[in-house]
Amino acid sequence: MLKNIPAILSPELLKTLCEMGHSDRIIIADGNFPAESMGKNCKVIRADGHGVPELLDAILTLFPLDTYVEKPVNLMQVMPGDTAKTPIWDEYKAIVAKHDERGNNAIGQIERFEFYEQAKTAYAIIATGEKAVYANIMLQKGVV
Repeated sequence: MLKNIPAILSPELLKTLCEMGHSDRIIIADGNFPAESMGKNCKVIRADGHGVPELLDAILTLFPLDTYVEKPVNLMQVMPGDTAKTPIWDEYKAIVAKHDERGNNAIGQIERFEFYEQAKTAYAIIATGEKAVYANIMLQKGVV
C-alpha cells in the first residue's frame, strides 16, 4: 500500500504511467472499444468493472498533460448521422478542468477511424467496463 495514490490505480497501471515518457499517449477505452485488436503493439491493461470518469480523475492526479500541444486530451468524435448523445463528455470536461488550468481548451476531438489509427500507436490502452458510447479518451503525457 502507498499513501495518496488513488486505490483504483492498479500496480500495473501505476507502473505503466511511470514508464511513459513525454508525448506518449494512453487511451482510456469504453467497454465497446476493440482494445485487444487495437493494442496488439502496446500494453493493454484491463480495468473491467470501472468507469472511464473514475479512472480519468485518478490518472490525472498523477499524470501531467502535455503543454507543448494544443489538445493533449482527445475524444472520439461522433460519426456523422449518429444520434448518440455524449453526456459523459461533460464529466470529462469537469475532470480535466480540475487537473489542468486549460480546462475545456485542452480537449479536442478526433474522427472515429483516425482515433483507431492513433490508438494503434499508443503506449497503452486501458480497457474499462464503461457502458457510455463514444466514451473513449486519449491523453498525451507532458513533463513533470
